Amino acid sequence: MNIKIKSLIIFSAAILFSCGSDQKEVQTLPAIAVKVNGSVDNTSTPFVTASGKIEAENSANVSTRMMGYVTKVHVKVGQKVGAGQLLVSINNTDLQAKKAQVDASILQATAGYNNAKKDYDRFVNLFAQQSASQKELDDITARFEMAKAGLEGAKQMRNEVIAQFNYANITAPFGGIVTNTFIKEGDMANPGMPLVSVEGSGKLQVTAMVSESDISKIKQGMPVSIIIKSMNKKVAGKVSEVSLSAKNTGGQYLVKVNLDEMDKTILSGMFVNVQFPIEKSSDSNEGSEQVLVPESALVKQGQLTGIYTVANNTAILRWLRIGKTYGDKVEVLSGLSSKEPYIVSAEGKLFNGAKVQIN
Repeated sequence: MNIKIKSLIIFSAAILFSCGSDQKEVQTLPAIAVKVNGSVDNTSTPFVTASGKIEAENSANVSTRMMGYVTKVHVKVGQKVGAGQLLVSINNTDLQAKKAQVDASILQATAGYNNAKKDYDRFVNLFAQQSASQKELDDITARFEMAKAGLEGAKQMRNEVIAQFNYANITAPFGGIVTNTFIKEGDMANPGMPLVSVEGSGKLQVTAMVSESDISKIKQGMPVSIIIKSMNKKVAGKVSEVSLSAKNTGGQYLVKVNLDEMDKTILSGMFVNVQFPIEKSSDSNEGSEQVLVPESALVKQGQLTGIYTVANNTAILRWLRIGKTYGDKVEVLSGLSSKEPYIVSAEGKLFNGAKVQIN
């Protein structure tokens, strides 16, 4: 028993000596040089931000008013088209047959009209020479008017058939770019069914949704800044339309913004943040401070987002709950007070509990 107790004591002492040497090694690591922001940027932002998306000012889903099989799709997604350019052809065999019938009826109506006109002219002369009665002239006049109306009806029917041919040959309503094709050759086209989507290649605009607390301050013609998230680029624009109803938009108000300058790198469908230069009253900021930190200072581990704060020359990892993005800064909703300093950059790899030296 004494031998076992002695062995246990020696083993425990070895473990304590080992832990002590490791702790001493951690304590002797050189301090990491860091730069610290003196306090969190909690100044009131001079703008209200809303999320939005870039869209073409002119866009249309082209459809048809007739039913038929698609014989050919003449365009592809991404192709540039001009106004009136043929997009889709639909089988028009029935229209061809109907047009032939109408043409035949026009020939028949024309022959009847010409014959009735000759008789009418003859009876007019006979009546002038008192060789025909008034009733005979009235009867021939009525027949002539009916023949005339029949010919006009046949011509109008032909115009209707020609108009239907326009729905068998679908053309671009304006110049732009094909953004989507909803059908392929052999598909059945139905009235009102979208066939091809076209967006104008001219002006772009931003559609953004604004909350009810801010919509009353946004006016038409107001200059705004537009931050394109994917490009990290800021462009200028002006408010062109302001909706005053949120009935069909889930409590948000639709605002449209026109871009001041066109850039080929800016594409329809890109997501943006629109910054409206709305001054906030001092009353609305009492008791609440918006905390903004640079996005580069954040630490991400899986679904968690944190930031390194400093206490007694030691880096402390603090997990945060973040909100909206304002350019290169992110709003902190919780996890960091307005007076706590945080590490902006470091000249080494930081970890929780690391010794740091503030430059």
